[in-house]
Amino acid sequence: MKIAVIGFSGSGKSTLAQKLGKHYNISVLHLDTVHHLPGWKERDDESKKTIVKNFLNDNSSWVIDGNYSKLYYERRMQEADLIVILLFNRFNCLFRAYKRYRKYKGKSRPDMTEGCDEKLDFEFVRWILHDGRTKAKKEKFKLLKSLYADKVVVLKNQKQLDRFEKSLINNRINVL
Repeated sequence: MKIAVIGFSGSGKSTLAQKLGKHYNISVLHLDTVHHLPGWKERDDESKKTIVKNFLNDNSSWVIDGNYSKLYYERRMQEADLIVILLFNRFNCLFRAYKRYRKYKGKSRPDMTEGCDEKLDFEFVRWILHDGRTKAKKEKFKLLKSLYADKVVVLKNQKQLDRFEKSLINNRINVL
C-alpha cells in the first residue's frame, strides 16, 4: 500500500498519515521533517530530494504526507495506491493549527524535526488563511482529481474525515 496525503496547512495531514501508517503497519515520511532542519532552517534542495528518493526506493509500502512539489511530487502521485486530499476550510485549518500550537507549545511535535518548536506566528497564520490557498494550488488539487479519479479521496470536513477513518477500521476505503 502506498498512500499520499496532501492538502491545506493545518488540515490534519500529519495526524492522518500517522494513523494510516499505524493501521497498515507501513513506513511514514513527513515531508516537513525533510524540509526543516533544527531551528526552522531549511535543508538544501539536493539533500531533500535525496532523502525522498531513497525513501521511495527503499520502501515497497509507505505513507507520505505533505505537498512539496519539488520532492518527487509526480512520482508520489503516480505510485500512490491512494491519494487523500484534505481541503478543510481556512478557518477550520487555523483552529486546528491553534489547537496544535497549544498542545505542543515550546516543544517539537512528533511529526516535525526535533528542534523546531511549535509556533503560530503571523507568517504561518497568513499562509493558512491566504498564501497557501492560491488558485494555482487549488487547480493542482483539481487536476489530481481528474488524473487519478479512481484513487483520490477528497475530505472537506471533520465529518468526512471521521467517516473515512471509520471505513479504515472496517477495512473498506470508499472514494468519496
